[in-house]
Amino acid sequence: MDTDFAAGGPPREGTGGFSVRPPAWKWRRRPFHPLVNLLFFLATLLSTLVAGALMTLNDISIGTAWDVLTSPGLWSLGLPYSASLIAILGSHEMGHYVACRLYRIDASLPFFIPAPNLFGTFGAVIRIRAPFSDRRALFDVGVAGPIAGFVVALPILVYGISRSVVVHESPKPGDIGLPSCLLLEILFRVIGDERAGQSLRLDPVFAAGWIGMLATGLNLLPIGQLDGGHMLYSLSKRTHRIVSRYGIWLMIGTGLLLGGWHLILFGLLFAFLGVGHPPPLDEARGLGRGRLGVAFLGLVIFLLTIIPQGPRLF
Repeated sequence: MDTDFAAGGPPREGTGGFSVRPPAWKWRRRPFHPLVNLLFFLATLLSTLVAGALMTLNDISIGTAWDVLTSPGLWSLGLPYSASLIAILGSHEMGHYVACRLYRIDASLPFFIPAPNLFGTFGAVIRIRAPFSDRRALFDVGVAGPIAGFVVALPILVYGISRSVVVHESPKPGDIGLPSCLLLEILFRVIGDERAGQSLRLDPVFAAGWIGMLATGLNLLPIGQLDGGHMLYSLSKRTHRIVSRYGIWLMIGTGLLLGGWHLILFGLLFAFLGVGHPPPLDEARGLGRGRLGVAFLGLVIFLLTIIPQGPRLF
């Protein structure tokens, strides 16, 4: 996910669009020193090592997050999970970053976000500090992240499934229930060995791949300034406005119905911040047929990876 023009952008119309393009200086953002990116990365590395170690230990009676944090000898247990997750998140954001560099759009290096939650992170972002030159640049930057992240997450997910084992026991306190998506249903049927009445003890690497699917599906939502929103706006400004306006309520309703707290959170966030999108400098240049094919690929990846339910802690 990227944080394009979240503040200091152009004024909004009542319809959620934009009326006046601001002077170029208003698009600029003061860059952070690369040391800030490094510190955030190291903090996220540590938090995901702790989270991965707890998943590997798989028993809350063995220790808490604080016990693992203060026991560096246990950190290596979380390395497969941490490395897998950082590779997925990093490839997603580097997809955006490389696309920005190709179009000479000023953008920051990725910021990894540590978090004291079950997964050790809230993801990663880049800061885009300049307007998009045209609709092609907007589309390419938007789609580059999800595709890059998906390409890296898919083999990690397959590897994690291959290392997961069938168990004949009920979930115990501290276990995490990870809901499925269409892609997972397909993969479990192809390479999994789960039987009716049984459950899988998932490898921590699978959890990293699952988070990659979650992040990909959420970012491809065709709303606001999410990656899917960038793609849809470049295809049709009017359609983007309509889908964004009603999509946030669909997200909230689906989340309430299915227990998808992440959809509720995103829906409320966009309802509060708005779903407007700043225009590129040149809106006349078309996308071309090739990008329409890529847009269809993005839609397929979205349908495969969107997860309507949220994880639960037993």
